[in-house]
Amino acid sequence: MKKTALLSLIFWGMNLVTGYAQLFEIEGHRGARGLMPENTIEAFKKAIDLGVNTLELDVCITKDNKVVVSHEPYMLSLYVTKPDGTPVTKEEEKSLNLYQMKYKAIKRYDSGIRGNALFPEQQKIATHKPLLKDMIKACEAYLQEKGLPAVKYNVEIKSGVQEYGIYQPKTVEEFADLVYKDIIKLLPPDRVILQSFDFNILKYWQKQTEAGKYKKITISALTGNLSPEDTFKALGFLPVYYSPHFSVLTPERVQFCHEKGVKVMPWTVNEIADMEKMKALGTDGLITDYPDRVLKMKP
Repeated sequence: MKKTALLSLIFWGMNLVTGYAQLFEIEGHRGARGLMPENTIEAFKKAIDLGVNTLELDVCITKDNKVVVSHEPYMLSLYVTKPDGTPVTKEEEKSLNLYQMKYKAIKRYDSGIRGNALFPEQQKIATHKPLLKDMIKACEAYLQEKGLPAVKYNVEIKSGVQEYGIYQPKTVEEFADLVYKDIIKLLPPDRVILQSFDFNILKYWQKQTEAGKYKKITISALTGNLSPEDTFKALGFLPVYYSPHFSVLTPERVQFCHEKGVKVMPWTVNEIADMEKMKALGTDGLITDYPDRVLKMKP
């Protein structure tokens, strides 16, 4: 039996016996970035093998209005290779704007053959940025093939006010509607989380839900160090998740959220000691590049 399959069986067995999945949620960041090329179908399958509850991913928009899975709205020089086999350079990366490229052209750029110097454990493979719909279809088929429980999808809309009309659609309405249409065709709403650092996106999503134009999908407010009080004030409503960088969490912040009925989901927690600290603080789970390290946490 392959090691990943064995780990998956162990983790899912622990879920069934202890109810761990319901108590502490593990989200695979960009799939399993520490182990496989980020935001690729291969990375998401790896995360599934390792027993995550949720696949965390990022989406951008192409010139032909397709939703593509990518953290940056351009070809990052850190790991992307051009169709001619040469690396994308730092000087040219931002000129390779996904919003100005049709998906047919984007697919020709490789996302994994060079690896990622920041993640030495990451496997080097030839791969590419997938469309959101293709990623979901591939993961759903893989879950069925392996006979594994359903996972959730935490979809981050990569949006920034300074990038409107440049690296993304001019309006948050257009961006959100494109993402919503892809999601709702393929997944039940209760298996989707929608997150963003751009609160304009979250506000619009909430408004559409309240108006009955969107089916109810879980909303997560992403932030770097903004307190939960300031986050909720800026949003104007309570999200299901408050999701800050793990380093800013305190027992008081976790307690404040829980008293409001809001779950706490810190990112990106990669060291085992920090994972154990988050669990001890009472967070509802964590987002990590290394889902395999979860198995090394103390019970």
